Amino acid sequence: MEKTVSRIFCERERETLSPYAFLTENTRGRDHPCTPCPNRTDFQRDRDRILHSKAFRRLVHKTQVFLFPVDEHYRTRMTHTLEVTQIARIIARALMLNEDLCEAAALGHDLGHTPFGHAGETVMQQCYSPEFTHYKQSLRVVEKLENDGAGLNLTWEVRDGIVNHTGDHLASTLEGVIVKFADRIAYINHDIDDACRAGIMSIEDIPVDIREVLGEQHGVRINRMVSSVIEGSTDSPVIRMTPELGEATNKLRKFLFDNVYYSPIAKAEEVKAMELLARLYEYFIRYPQKMPQVYYRNLETDPVERCVCDYISSMTDRYAIDLYKDLFVPNVWRTPN
Repeated sequence: MEKTVSRIFCERERETLSPYAFLTENTRGRDHPCTPCPNRTDFQRDRDRILHSKAFRRLVHKTQVFLFPVDEHYRTRMTHTLEVTQIARIIARALMLNEDLCEAAALGHDLGHTPFGHAGETVMQQCYSPEFTHYKQSLRVVEKLENDGAGLNLTWEVRDGIVNHTGDHLASTLEGVIVKFADRIAYINHDIDDACRAGIMSIEDIPVDIREVLGEQHGVRINRMVSSVIEGSTDSPVIRMTPELGEATNKLRKFLFDNVYYSPIAKAEEVKAMELLARLYEYFIRYPQKMPQVYYRNLETDPVERCVCDYISSMTDRYAIDLYKDLFVPNVWRTPN
């Protein structure tokens, strides 16, 4: 039997990747078996399913740090995702791990983020459930909400990487753990860049001891952090940074929380955004039939609160603002022609 391209890829993985790499042929598979693709491995196929999803396209209009920025040079959830993906691929390639698995999990890691970033996440925790998190919602998006309610039917390992990319969670594969490190490296550095652009801080505000270790320039910091992960993880069953760089990175992250993420400039419109989402949530709890069919029909199996949370979480910043205006802001009356 003639070998397919996907089979050749799997053989190549077996021959060239690190003994610590997760081989595509060892996947636990999908919840719903499907015919293998002759030209792509399972993880490559997952990558493409995420890239072509509506949830992925919506990331371009979702907040990263600065709410609904007019300046097009500020990061959005989409640009963040692309930066995470590229960093993850660089690390995986250097460590001879499964780059395709890294790429797929990185592309899908933030699909469940609410509009207005973590402010929206806080609203869902207040209105829907304290257990709501964007990473659990990302898993729900790929398992149930995407593809007109059928889900994307991704492999177990990609879903594991998505839901375990943050906090104290660790993915079951080294590739999934790489996504966690890449996420942190990406947002620490691009948030500094955006904060300087917004006038919240300057590079000189970062403590000197941190700058001496990590560097003064954006590219230098990223390169040193990435190199630290590669150096600390080479020929190892664990993904980690070298001690000095790891400590400096944690200090820099704390500096950002203390001086940027809770800055009055960054949070200037946050209260309004949170009130907007809370009112939308209350409205659709009362009138769930006015939600799009893809969310409304889930009332057959899920509580109304769950369905409304899914709808609110799916919104982009712009969509939420426009919908609020349509529902609650009266139009100016004009004499008919």
